[in-house]
Amino acid sequence: MSIVKINVLAVPAEQREVLEQRFASRAGAVENSDGFEWFELLRPIEGTDDYLVYTRWRDEESFKAWMEGPMKSAHQGGGADGGERPKPASSSSAVWSFEVVQQAAPKSE
Repeated sequence: MSIVKINVLAVPAEQREVLEQRFASRAGAVENSDGFEWFELLRPIEGTDDYLVYTRWRDEESFKAWMEGPMKSAHQGGGADGGERPKPASSSSAVWSFEVVQQAAPKSE
């Protein structure tokens, strides 16, 4: 079965738009990775300032390969103009890991 990685990002209210714009500009950054199955950026509605970055992978090895390859490359180096890298939009982060034990999809009619 697949695995799920959820990156929990504490994002102050004044940084929400910055975070969402950064994710919008990364379109395609993970979609072509071997073993990648799904991505969602979840915005909090109430009770928390934490955004959830949900990714689903075929297996742990696929996730690790992406972390050590494309993701690592994307988060190194300077900004787009060759200058200093922009400050993170989140004040903290944590990664939660899960195995998919059961799943369901809408029934076809």
